[in-house]
Amino acid sequence: MEEKCKIVILCGGFGTRLSEETELKPKPMVEIGEKPILWHIMKIYSAYGFNDFVLCLGYKGYIIKEYFVNYFTHQSDITVDIENNKIEVHRRKLEPWKVTLIDTGIDTFTALRIKKVKEYVGDKTFMLTYGDGVGDIDVRQLLRFHKKSGKYATVTAVQLPGRFGTLALRKDDAVSSFQEKPKSDGSWINGGFFVLEPEIFRYLGDDNILWEKGPIEHIAADGQLTAYRHHGFWKPMDTLRDKNELEKLWQSGNPPWKVWK
Repeated sequence: MEEKCKIVILCGGFGTRLSEETELKPKPMVEIGEKPILWHIMKIYSAYGFNDFVLCLGYKGYIIKEYFVNYFTHQSDITVDIENNKIEVHRRKLEPWKVTLIDTGIDTFTALRIKKVKEYVGDKTFMLTYGDGVGDIDVRQLLRFHKKSGKYATVTAVQLPGRFGTLALRKDDAVSSFQEKPKSDGSWINGGFFVLEPEIFRYLGDDNILWEKGPIEHIAADGQLTAYRHHGFWKPMDTLRDKNELEKLWQSGNPPWKVWK
């Protein structure tokens, strides 16, 4: 039977580059297709049978708590008998999720957020990702790749498409080729969707630092970091433009990160 990992999702940042939305809600609760992007991320994992989540909360974390506390009611058809203080449930549309919500602090950086949920992860392999990026990533295949590597940590490596079209020009100014949104210069970047062994907690001290700085750098220097190259779709929601592009893809009826039925 395939291993069932817990999924840690970093949900505590301020999302300042998306201030049009995050002034009133935490970034993971910004909606794509009337569902928080956090829901989309969890659906990706759930599609492959991973349903046990640990959410690292921070900025406006109470909104995320309230969302899951009320999820049963919001996703079901109900009759409310106010006089008798009863609720009758007619139809349920629920996910098979177990969600642990941990307040990891308002100003806490990512490394310390991860350390603060150590007791909820235990001494087993777990996955980690950010609360603002989606992709058509086969996380079961990712886990197999990680296990085969024997390393402490695996990061999903992605290539971003360019923001603008590129032109190949001849000397006479004629355009010999045009690419609307080509891949970047070939560089691979951190796309989140990590798989981690409990040994990584050795690299997490009490300093309030970024996971992507000291800890990951030291893990890599020790030869314990490997990369899973993802050639499919991946996109973060850093700005309002990103949010609008994801919304457009969702409304197309065939969003590339929708790996669930």
